[in-house]
Amino acid sequence: MTAPADANVPDVSQPELFMDSFPPHALPQVMWADRPDTLPARAWTTETTHRDGQQGGLPLTTEDGLAIYEHMGAFTGTTGAIRQAEFFVYRPADRAMLEGALERWRSGHPVEPTTWIRATRKDADLVAGLGVRETGMLASASDYHTFHKFTPGGRAQAARTYLDAVLAVLDAGLRPRLHLEDATRAPREFILPFVAAVQALAAAYPPTQAPRFRICDTLGLGVPWEGAAWPRSIPRQVQTLIEAGIPGDRLEFHPHNDTHLVVANSLAAVLAGCAAINGTLLGKGERTGNAPLEGVLLHLSGLGLVDAPDFTALNALAARYDALGQGVPAKYPLYGRDAHRTRAGIHADGLNKFWPMYAPFDVPRLLGRPLDLSLTKDSGLAGLIFLIWQHTGRRVAKSTPALLALHDQLNAEFDAGRQTAVEWEEIADRARAVVTGMVASDE
Repeated sequence: MTAPADANVPDVSQPELFMDSFPPHALPQVMWADRPDTLPARAWTTETTHRDGQQGGLPLTTEDGLAIYEHMGAFTGTTGAIRQAEFFVYRPADRAMLEGALERWRSGHPVEPTTWIRATRKDADLVAGLGVRETGMLASASDYHTFHKFTPGGRAQAARTYLDAVLAVLDAGLRPRLHLEDATRAPREFILPFVAAVQALAAAYPPTQAPRFRICDTLGLGVPWEGAAWPRSIPRQVQTLIEAGIPGDRLEFHPHNDTHLVVANSLAAVLAGCAAINGTLLGKGERTGNAPLEGVLLHLSGLGLVDAPDFTALNALAARYDALGQGVPAKYPLYGRDAHRTRAGIHADGLNKFWPMYAPFDVPRLLGRPLDLSLTKDSGLAGLIFLIWQHTGRRVAKSTPALLALHDQLNAEFDAGRQTAVEWEEIADRARAVVTGMVASDE
């Protein structure tokens, strides 16, 4: 067999690591080849753990709810990454959470508490005088809802009910935020006239009460493609509402993850001009969960639309969810136990030689989480070397006799039928003995 032909790949003296896109000590950045004209100047998120997270099964006492609110503040700091958090008002425990959050907000907490109600006059009366400036209002928009939720059913009856509640909220001095439930299955013929009617109703009130609108992808059926038809196209919905006179900074997008598109759809909404994404930290919520705000904000930071919050602060939130029996899955991105854990020897070898080879960014610095490894039959010597380095800070040469002996012991266990991985705690004493022996030989 003859040697392969020259591929005409020129050699270079220094590697091209695209440092503008992948700065050594910051989150990945987006370098635009063609920046969209619709991109907002700034973007932010709003939180719904105390509403949709609870609705999805998160068991919250008043104490737990306020602790989670404090975690939101520690994460957000002065960045404005999360601007608001919404609360239920129906149960005493929820009202106590809201009252505690309002007290903290008045004392400088960075996340403003708001409320969530059904768009009925009865519910509107519940939030008058609570001390909030804004309330969300559930306004189901698709015929799946308007024809089957009301008696008599239909679009006109639903719209009348919602508008009556909007008037009550405006009269109470609050800003209404209309949640267009199931918008990705809703007809334009309902959404556009309804939005226009809300705006007309609010025109007689102060600008501080100008209504906001939340596009709800309630079942995760939206898609991130502008070319897709209404109602599934998230960019098309955002652009249509902006063309209808709603500025992007009064639009929110609220998606669910039923079909795996929750982050992609969130970013598509922002690229189309929507300034706010509503979701939950660590993705809590009904069924498959809400938009994981830490993931959305990672990318919004990379787009230059928000200052990066303190991602290390979410380790405490993840630990709290563990204590509540609601921990994130082991392979959950960024904060799962195995999110930064390798088992393959080839990956471990790459981490030993040049750790950015198998890390998306500086995970220990930016997330406060280690690059980790579990030893399996596929980890090889490289895996053992990496694990010792991570836990002791010492590099061990592959030829070190004690290292080779430990490696042989582990291989013998796997050859004998062991199926579970070997974690550091199991070999810590033996591994430290390898390092101690290496130090002694150096002396």
